Amino acid sequence: MSSGVFQLLFMQSFLWNAGIGWTIPNRNSCFKVDLESKLFGQHIASLVILKAVNGFMRDDNPKKPLVLSLHGPSGTGKNFVSKLIAAKIYKKGMDSSFVHVLNSELHFPLQSQFETYKTQLQQRIKDNVTNCECSMFIFDEMDQMHPGLIDSIKPYLGYHSNLDGVSYRKAIFIFLSNAGGESITQTALDFWKAGRDREEIKLNDLETVLSSSVFNSNNGLWHSGLITNNLVDFFVPFLPLEYRHVVQCVMAEMKAKGLHPDQNMADKVAKDLLYFPRSDKVFSVSGCKTICTRYHNYI
Repeated sequence: MSSGVFQLLFMQSFLWNAGIGWTIPNRNSCFKVDLESKLFGQHIASLVILKAVNGFMRDDNPKKPLVLSLHGPSGTGKNFVSKLIAAKIYKKGMDSSFVHVLNSELHFPLQSQFETYKTQLQQRIKDNVTNCECSMFIFDEMDQMHPGLIDSIKPYLGYHSNLDGVSYRKAIFIFLSNAGGESITQTALDFWKAGRDREEIKLNDLETVLSSSVFNSNNGLWHSGLITNNLVDFFVPFLPLEYRHVVQCVMAEMKAKGLHPDQNMADKVAKDLLYFPRSDKVFSVSGCKTICTRYHNYI
């Protein structure tokens, strides 16, 4: 056995025992299948996230951490896809001690504690990356975060071999936000009014307007150095969901609960949701967010 092969097998064993299982055969292909079969109505997000995460995890020596900023209306799959990413990297998925979820309203509620939060956030990231260089940090409800707070971690997201002896280049940072949702929805609506299929919408139709919208609106990335310094690798748009996607969500929820998927029941649940614009009822107001509680009323 060559030394190169031995080193590869040793690293795979080390990562797996540590709870990081990306290097196990077929996990990349499973990730692709999950994105295609479980994330409904998000052809742009599926493709961008698949390439970004796969490419990052294959790189033995990345130049910087992977930074993804997921944007879109509520209930479109942003939290769900972050769980899929965690499940494919860590044996315990979201329950892994290497996955850290920070909720703006829960962890950073008070403007008066802004400076304290900055210090705590920096220390938390440093401590956890010191413990595991492949740590993942998920920042939920970025649209509710105090502007400027996220810039306290800007040094950790840059092109540094290490900072004070700690390398952050193998960490992953995911921002989840409703900010920019209006511009995404408007683009989807424009395509629909023009009689064009939503699958025709490309990343370049949205990425520039999305980053500009996020940069200039009141949210955690308002005038952020993360944007001006190009530290966010991808602004990933999540499109508003149509009726057919809601039906798919209901069918998937029934299957996940061990029930036989019932098309008629799925249609009933989907029809009871609110849609907009009022005259045409194209997009679900709440996406698939309330599906897990609503479908019980139809069993």
